[in-house]
Amino acid sequence: MNNKSTSPTPQTHFTPLPTREGQGGGSGSAGSSLKSTLAVSLNNYLDAGAIVAGASGITLWQNYLGLSEMHLGWLNAISANALGAAIGAIIGGFLADKFGRKFIFTYNLLVYMVGVLIVMLSVNFPMLLCGFLITGISVGIGVPASWTYISESSEVHNRGRNICISQMSWGFGPMIILLFGMLFAPGGYLYSSIVEPIAHAVIGSGAAIEAVEVFSSRVVFFTLFVVAFIAWTLQRQLEESAEFEASKGSAKSGITDNIKLLFTNKIAVRTVVYLAAIYLTWNLVASVMGFFLPHIYETAGGVTNEQANWLSCVLWFCTVATTAILSQFIDRISHKFVYVLGLLVAIAPWAMVVTTGIGSTASLWAFAILWGIEGGLSVQIFYALWGSELFPAKFRAGAQGLMFFIVRGLSAAWGLIFTYIYGENGEGFTLAAYCMIALLVISLVVGVLGAPDTRGKSLAQITKERYGEEI
Repeated sequence: MNNKSTSPTPQTHFTPLPTREGQGGGSGSAGSSLKSTLAVSLNNYLDAGAIVAGASGITLWQNYLGLSEMHLGWLNAISANALGAAIGAIIGGFLADKFGRKFIFTYNLLVYMVGVLIVMLSVNFPMLLCGFLITGISVGIGVPASWTYISESSEVHNRGRNICISQMSWGFGPMIILLFGMLFAPGGYLYSSIVEPIAHAVIGSGAAIEAVEVFSSRVVFFTLFVVAFIAWTLQRQLEESAEFEASKGSAKSGITDNIKLLFTNKIAVRTVVYLAAIYLTWNLVASVMGFFLPHIYETAGGVTNEQANWLSCVLWFCTVATTAILSQFIDRISHKFVYVLGLLVAIAPWAMVVTTGIGSTASLWAFAILWGIEGGLSVQIFYALWGSELFPAKFRAGAQGLMFFIVRGLSAAWGLIFTYIYGENGEGFTLAAYCMIALLVISLVVGVLGAPDTRGKSLAQITKERYGEEI
C-alpha cells in the first residue's frame, strides 16, 4: 500500500495533531488527523484504481493489440500491481526519510499523471507497457510516504481507524473504476453516447471494432487522471509531518546512514523479515486477484466481461463495507484476533474452488463476496499499521519502501509464473487454487507467531520499547 501541526488557515490547510506528543499517539482532536488522512488516502484510490483499470479492460486491450497470455503477464509484472510499484517504493521510501513526506506529495502524482496519459494514448504494446510501468513506479513512490504520514499524524486511539480509512479508499478505487468500466464498456449504458462518438472522432468512422471498443478503457484511465490532479492539489497543501521534522535533528539523517542503520540493527532486520513474510505470502494471492480476477471470471467462470466486472464491483463493495465496520473497533479489539479472522475468510473461497469449483453462478457470487469480506480484514491493513509503527521515524518510510520492493518485485515474478499455472483458458485453475491456499496458510501461521502488541501506544513509546533511547 501519511500529517502535522496547526495552521492558521484551516480552510486551505489540512491540519493534523497540533502537539508534539500527538504524533502517532497523543490526545488531540480526532478530526484533525481525519482531514489529512482523507487527502493522503486518495493515493490508495489511485493505486488500486490503476490496477483494476488495467484489469477491467485487459480483454479489450488484448483484442485491440492482439496480446497473448504472456503479454498480459508482462503487463501485470511491471504495473502498479508488481515491479513498477516495487521500483518506486524503494526509491520513494528513502526519499521520504531524507526530504520529507510532503516532498513526495508535492511531486509524485505528476509522474502518475504522465503514466496514465501514456496509457490513454497507447497504440501499441510498448506504449502500453511504458504507461503501466511509469504509473506503477509512481504508485510505489507514494505508498511508504502515505502510510507513514497517516500513522505519524494520527492520535494514538485513532491510528488503526485512520489506516482502515486508507484501506477503504483502496477499496473505493476498484469499485468506482469497475462501475465506470461497466458504464463505458461495449454494451454499457454510456458506450454508444460517449465512447463511440469519441472513438470515431479520433480514429474515424471506419475504424476496426476492436479499436473503437478499447476507447472505453481509455476513458476509464482518464478518470484516474482527473482524480490524480485533484489529489495532487490537495496534498500540496499538507503540512510536513512533525515527527519527521523532529527526526531531522538527529546526528545521522542521510539516506546512506539510514540504510546502514536499517540493515545493521538486529531488531529492524527481524521486523523487515517478519512484515515482508506476512505481506508477501498474502500479496502473491492478492496481486493475482487484483489484476487477473475479471479475466479469471471470464475464462474459468465462463461469464461475459460485463458480468465479470459486476462480480468484481460487488467484491470491492464488500471490502469497503467490511473495512468501514472494522474501523469503528480496530483500536479497541485484539489485532491478532482480526488478523486470524481475515485469513480464515481469505482461505474459504479458495477452499471452495478445490472442492466445488466456481462453474455455477452461486459459487461465483460466493467466491466474490468472501474475498470481498477478506479485503476488509486483510493483511494489508496490518502490514500498513505495523509497518508504520515498528520502525523509528528516521527510517520508517525507507523500511516500508524496502519491504514493498521485496513484496511487489516477487509478485511480478509470480504474475508471470501464474500465467503458466493457470493456462490459456483456466485449465490450471484448481492447481492455482492449491497454491493460493498454501500461501495464505503461511501468512496466517507466521503472522500469529510474530504479531506485535502496539495497540494503544504512541509511536514514540513503541520506538523506545523496541530500540531504546539511542536510535
